[in-house]
Amino acid sequence: MATSLRHGPGVSIVEASITPATDGWRLDRALAEVLPDMSRERLKALIAAGQVTLNGREWRDSAKKAATGQVFAVAIPPPTPLHNEAQDIPLVVAYEDDDLIVIDKPAGLVVHPAAGNFDGTLVNALLHHCAGNLSGIGGVERPGIVHRIDKDTSGLMIAAKTDRAHEGLAKQFHDHSIDRRYKAIVGGIPRPPSGTVNAPLARSPQNRKKIAIVEGGKRAVTHFSTIKALHKATLIECRLETGRTHQVRVHMASIGHALLGDPVYGRTNQAQKSLLETLGFRRQALHAAYLGFIHPVNSIALAFESEMPADMQELFTQLDV
Repeated sequence: MATSLRHGPGVSIVEASITPATDGWRLDRALAEVLPDMSRERLKALIAAGQVTLNGREWRDSAKKAATGQVFAVAIPPPTPLHNEAQDIPLVVAYEDDDLIVIDKPAGLVVHPAAGNFDGTLVNALLHHCAGNLSGIGGVERPGIVHRIDKDTSGLMIAAKTDRAHEGLAKQFHDHSIDRRYKAIVGGIPRPPSGTVNAPLARSPQNRKKIAIVEGGKRAVTHFSTIKALHKATLIECRLETGRTHQVRVHMASIGHALLGDPVYGRTNQAQKSLLETLGFRRQALHAAYLGFIHPVNSIALAFESEMPADMQELFTQLDV
């Protein structure tokens, strides 16, 4: 049982009582059961920092067993502001609640600030959109980005707003239980029309800016199937069993069906290059079209679909002859 006692200067003090159901558990585990809005990792950090006390004495050992009837005081400091600027960037929100948000990202929007892209990113947009509604991921007031899609890939992605949601979603991604399906337009007609690419991926030894199939790399599995054959091209669906950087792009290129417009791994023929130039299509033809997962807090199954954006739909139409 947990009871909110008081607020110091920005600090919340919560009393957490150990019940018979958690008797003999490690303290961090027992507190996570009593305080479900906080992740176990966050509680470990608070314990190590001396923010958890028993009868006024600091308890700094996460592994020490808790006992029925013990009442711990947990001091929860306010989330530390992220040093990135909140920016009013329009977002298409597919779903949102107190724990998470699903965004339909446009092509061209970088997900996370990095060298060369310190602002104008999805994180900057989420800091503005979720202002006052981020409880803090690991004690920092920020959206929990548990997966990314490339700057020039469009479609659905999810971000956590609370510690508990972040931990639950991260576990689902780690377990590969998230259902992610992409639509892509590739060169040529795959034969057979469906199949699986199971090839490990890592940074290319020849070019560290590229991903390549490398023996000893991380396991990567892509299941693809034909949606519709086009003129010397195909609209396919790719279901990801794993989620590695550039996975769809590298895997499809490896079997001779690179994504149209891909500036890094593409092998577009001259006629298709001319079409892409005429349409002003300057990205890989890849769209995160489906996202399914279990809500990390209420355990409800959620699924979302996103139609191909206008530029990719126009490319499809021009090739559908």
